[in-house]
Amino acid sequence: MTLMEQWQDALKALPLVAILRGLRPSEALEVGEVLVEAGFRIVEVPLNSPDPFDSIKLLAQALGKRAIVGAGTVLNVADVETLHAVGGQICISPNANPDVIRRAKALGLISFPAFFTPTEAFAAIDAGADAIKLFPAELAGTTGLKAMKAVLPKTVPVFPVGGVNPDNMKDFIEAGAAGFGIGSAVFKPGDTPEIVYKKARAFVEGWEAIQKA
Repeated sequence: MTLMEQWQDALKALPLVAILRGLRPSEALEVGEVLVEAGFRIVEVPLNSPDPFDSIKLLAQALGKRAIVGAGTVLNVADVETLHAVGGQICISPNANPDVIRRAKALGLISFPAFFTPTEAFAAIDAGADAIKLFPAELAGTTGLKAMKAVLPKTVPVFPVGGVNPDNMKDFIEAGAAGFGIGSAVFKPGDTPEIVYKKARAFVEGWEAIQKA
């Protein structure tokens, strides 16, 4: 299976990204395993975490084809290249830097930058982004998402990130969300694997309930 096929499968199965900000390499494997056990298929380690590339390498090796693993808060081309070198598969950014997007695509990675305005969204798409995240989603809200979705290409998935919880996912989906990035609501430093599993399952069950409704 190619990475893009794996990506499409993940989008169909459970388009939720676990954002593991603050994750330490010593806990990466346990946290990664419980997330996959809970049903998550996409895992992000932000680069402002302790030794993030060590965690990404460990997770990529351990989770293999069970999950797409990569970095968040990728701000420059050098970090894209390091991400690729350690086996990362997805490049996630809090902004829309065309150089970062193009380099990620040149290296065969999934490019997943952020936007807050239509101008940023179209710049990211023009540079080759595979998906875009609305960040911070709690500021744009469902009204902002719905308005922008009216002009954005339907082929590019939009993931709200920031302030998402199991109770408001349905409203964002109705406004056009294809999936979500989940940060402290699924992991924060100090959480045990048991806590992470419980929090992750709440999101998985919330997503599945919406799909069945």
